[in-house]
Amino acid sequence: MKRVGVVGAGVMGTGLAQNLGQCGYEVILTDLTDEILAGAAQQIRANVRMGKLLGNGGPEFDPELVRYTTDHGELAEADFVIENITEKWDLKKEVYPRLDAICRPEVVFAANTSAISVTRLAGLTGRPDRVLGMHFMNPVPMKPAVEVIRGWHTTDETLRTAEELLEGMGKEGIVVADAPGFVSNRVLMLTVNEAVYLVHEGVAGAEEVDRIFKSCFGHKMGPLETADLIGLDTILFSVEVLYESYNDSKYRPCPLLKKMVDAGLHGRKSGQGFYTYH
Repeated sequence: MKRVGVVGAGVMGTGLAQNLGQCGYEVILTDLTDEILAGAAQQIRANVRMGKLLGNGGPEFDPELVRYTTDHGELAEADFVIENITEKWDLKKEVYPRLDAICRPEVVFAANTSAISVTRLAGLTGRPDRVLGMHFMNPVPMKPAVEVIRGWHTTDETLRTAEELLEGMGKEGIVVADAPGFVSNRVLMLTVNEAVYLVHEGVAGAEEVDRIFKSCFGHKMGPLETADLIGLDTILFSVEVLYESYNDSKYRPCPLLKKMVDAGLHGRKSGQGFYTYH
């Protein structure tokens, strides 16, 4: 594998393009508009500069390795494709048949999803055996492990191909079964949602909740700081998927979370969430 297609130039797609470029892979980064792609290129440059300043930038980044394009047809050149668009089924279901028509039959598709069924996505293609989940964590270049999700039809060969790519990126793949939320989000989203309920009910403020987790349990970030980093809109999408998938009231989204998302308070990316960012 030399050339990796990355679909979606949001926070995760941008981090992936940076990480892949630093590890010597050619990247085809696609999105809907040139403005989004220009923002991704700017963010990658900023991330690389900040990494150098902090002394943890990782391998040297060659900007020539990343191609930015709104033409998804260019993904025909990719040896592996990672899809990173918004966690909404109605959006994702439009992408996979298009990728299936564009890419060579042997190319593996990885869904970078935190909650949506990999088996269901694979069913949209003519290659369900070559579709799997790769749940990367944010920020991608700094995280050493990836949750790898095996769908119903995913073959051992597909898993080996994905593990080969992850090894080339300096990451460990941890394989889990395809179930809503998998391991990380089934636990994390429930924790974050419950932390929001604590603020909603006036049990504690956001700072107090986070301080308890950091001081008492040694977490680097509290659950509400984590929510701001991930994006409260993404948190809400994920909790709603879990609620709908399991029909279990423990996943009922907190009204405060819904209200904050409606108000545009999405966390770090909007400048305001449970904390203010400048």
